[in-house]
Amino acid sequence: MGCCCVCGCHFVSTVTKSAVLAFDETSFQYFVEAGAIAVRRVRKEDLRHVAKATGATMVTTFADMEGEETFDPSFLGHADEVVEERISDDEIILVKGTKNTSAVSIILRGANDFMLDEIERSLHDALCIVKRTLESNTVVAGGGAVETALSVYLENLATTLGSREQLAIAEFAESLLIIPKVLAVNAAKDATDLVAKLRSCHHKAQTNADKQHLSSMGLDLTKGVIRNNLEHGVIEPAMSKVKIIQFATEAAITIVRIDDMIKLDKEESGQEE
Repeated sequence: MGCCCVCGCHFVSTVTKSAVLAFDETSFQYFVEAGAIAVRRVRKEDLRHVAKATGATMVTTFADMEGEETFDPSFLGHADEVVEERISDDEIILVKGTKNTSAVSIILRGANDFMLDEIERSLHDALCIVKRTLESNTVVAGGGAVETALSVYLENLATTLGSREQLAIAEFAESLLIIPKVLAVNAAKDATDLVAKLRSCHHKAQTNADKQHLSSMGLDLTKGVIRNNLEHGVIEPAMSKVKIIQFATEAAITIVRIDDMIKLDKEESGQEE
């Protein structure tokens, strides 16, 4: 059984007892006499988390501008308890009761390193989504609702233009439907039927003032139906949705701008007869 830490902080770090004994004998004696725990070779990222949680300041050297060794007590942080605990097969240093009480740690346990890596990645993605939601302070309906609404809007916009720009806007609108189609296919549902119903709902929402509640309709991939995803809690941060569409558009424009390709043919190994 293995374990790893997803940093929030109370600070959690794996350390072996031999790491403490690796200090210089004189320095180690001072720690023993003071009853202090010393940890050697801590990652800089973990040090930053400890400093932020305890209100401490990272110090790389005691030397001042005059070359003398000094230390300001204000650099020290505060914690109610610093203990070493054994979790699974690892020795963990826990810093509890930190000055920043909102700091926490999440310890993941799994059968092997591959499972732990996957769990950590999934948890990191979830925390980032929550962070983005709090930063943007606005959310939109998920399940392909935004892409379908944009597609319907752009199709209607394209019909108002009389230039060749109409073709570009119409193709952009069509490309946005890839998202709900892929979602339905990955869930083993009838993508053609679901996307058609979804487009119908958003068309009614944009053309009929009495049907505004249909603007949040998205895919329910569990039951294979259309539902109001805002009411069912299937939401996405608006900031992430805007950036995703912007980056995808910029990538497509970059590819379209490539109008020439130089190809090098491999030399034939044998001579022609």
